[in-house]
Amino acid sequence: MSIELNHTIVNARDKHASAVFLAGILGLPAPTTYGPFVVVQVENGVSLDFADDSGEIRPQHYAFLVGEGEFDQILGRITGLGLTYWADPYHRRAGEINTNDGGRGLYWRDPDGHNLEILTRPYGG
Repeated sequence: MSIELNHTIVNARDKHASAVFLAGILGLPAPTTYGPFVVVQVENGVSLDFADDSGEIRPQHYAFLVGEGEFDQILGRITGLGLTYWADPYHRRAGEINTNDGGRGLYWRDPDGHNLEILTRPYGG
């Protein structure tokens, strides 16, 4: 049996708003609901299942491998919304894109402070 990631739960102050934000930035279909979750489905069969959390949100990191064309479209949506983005996970190089391993990558925050990333080539490759 192969082992694959199927889904992960993303805690949010407002699961609907956070799921719509992510799907919109990435250009994915509108989120759906499943039980208490609002689900963002990505193309490799993995879903991010957003759940409301009334406590302190502990920021997590979510990285998305995208094609070159998708990268440009996502960057356009990020800049169109006036969001700050960084070339590094520590948010030291604002407004820059990294070119690690011959690809392109950047980071931005979602409404709950989660550190989101897009990259066009896996690191170490």
